[in-house]
Amino acid sequence: MFTRKKIVLLSLFVSLISLGQNEKLQYNIHTISFYNVENLFDAIDDPLTRDDDRTPEGRDRWTEDIYQKKLQNTAQVIGQIGYETTRNAPVIMGLCEVENRKVLDDLIQEPILKRFNYGIIHFESPDERGIDVALLYQKEYFIPTSFNKHTLFLRDEEGKRDFTRDQLVVAGEIDKEELHFIVNHWPSRSGGQERSEPLRIKAAKLNQRIFDSILYVKPNSKVITMGDFNDNPTNKSIKSILKTVSSKEQAISTNSLYNPLEKAHKQGLGTSCYRDQWDVLDQMIFSPSWLPANDHSWFLKKVGIFNKSFLINPKGRYKGYPFRSFAGGKFTNGYSDHYPVYAYIVKLIE
Repeated sequence: MFTRKKIVLLSLFVSLISLGQNEKLQYNIHTISFYNVENLFDAIDDPLTRDDDRTPEGRDRWTEDIYQKKLQNTAQVIGQIGYETTRNAPVIMGLCEVENRKVLDDLIQEPILKRFNYGIIHFESPDERGIDVALLYQKEYFIPTSFNKHTLFLRDEEGKRDFTRDQLVVAGEIDKEELHFIVNHWPSRSGGQERSEPLRIKAAKLNQRIFDSILYVKPNSKVITMGDFNDNPTNKSIKSILKTVSSKEQAISTNSLYNPLEKAHKQGLGTSCYRDQWDVLDQMIFSPSWLPANDHSWFLKKVGIFNKSFLINPKGRYKGYPFRSFAGGKFTNGYSDHYPVYAYIVKLIE
């Protein structure tokens, strides 16, 4: 299934007719994706973080054997995202809920993924649970030029520091064109949506500052912010702070950020489900420069939710939900409580 053609760039014949010629144009196509992998922890106790549950002696009885199965299942998902269309795994893969660099090293060495020769960009976050965000990239296609982290400073109700995940910012080139990626995992809804919303508003303001800093230097920069935002596309943090729109035409005419998954949310689709309520917490948001179909540079073709049947819980109380890897105090041999999201970007082969 995963045999790769030895060509510089994978291509797709897109049904577009060139001006004055009755022929199909040939386009390069790549997949960019984000996935909340649901607590990808190793089985080793880290005395500096609250990972005790995910150890052999901890509450979850998280053994080395379970860890290896979790790696295999996660690799299976990543290897299939976009494969039917591109005959390749994602060239750029944003991740959240990874414990450390070790689990990322182990993940890309899984046989399903090893052939794609992924590189890793990762920083340790101050999160109390020890979970981080990261970015994987195929070395054959993406050349990183800069990367750094932006710390989100929060305070709890008593004024004490509330440690959470950093926002990871990566710049690099695909086919000699500069692209920017921001990987997020915003504060959770613990304590309820209304009570926790101010934390995500602060995360959104940090995200907006990152956008502004990139676009100030190069106004036409192509930026994608992606992640588990723990808010829906219509919530204040996304809609009011980032000022996103769901229409390509409006994004171009008003120079606004484009959030294609707002439409999916309004249609009742979701990337996660809680108490029978579907939410689109996992999103990919685009600067307007991605949108015009400019044949001489990368542009956005499609965005979707990767919810293949094997990722859906087949039975029991949570039938139809994402097939999570841990429930009821034990490992289920599932995948994650979130579905990945993905985008296809295309460019004319000249």
